[in-house]
Amino acid sequence: MKRAAGLLIAAALLAGCAQAPKPLYHWGGYQDSLYEHLKGDGRSPEQQLQTLAEAQQKAAASGTPLPPGFRAHVGLLQLRLGRDAEARAQFEAEKAQFPESAPYIDSLLKRMDGRKS
Repeated sequence: MKRAAGLLIAAALLAGCAQAPKPLYHWGGYQDSLYEHLKGDGRSPEQQLQTLAEAQQKAAASGTPLPPGFRAHVGLLQLRLGRDAEARAQFEAEKAQFPESAPYIDSLLKRMDGRKS
């Protein structure tokens, strides 16, 4: 009986020491913000950018990278505000961090360039 109790206590201690895996990305409120944006919550692009900037600061403070699509979404919001250079920088950063996004990002950049001419 004592042996079983000792095993249970040892198992409980080991389970208590287990750590949850560290998240790969700092999602913050990005998914909720994106959902609200797509749903058309009425928040202005400036308000959305403010929320995303706060999430970006928290990610930088925690040393956790931003999730896929974050910078592309920021770039699209900046594009809506006519901030083409900032949008381009965000698109390029998204493509650099997630090379698999290149076809989508390249199509956005191509549309941006086509819009100017």
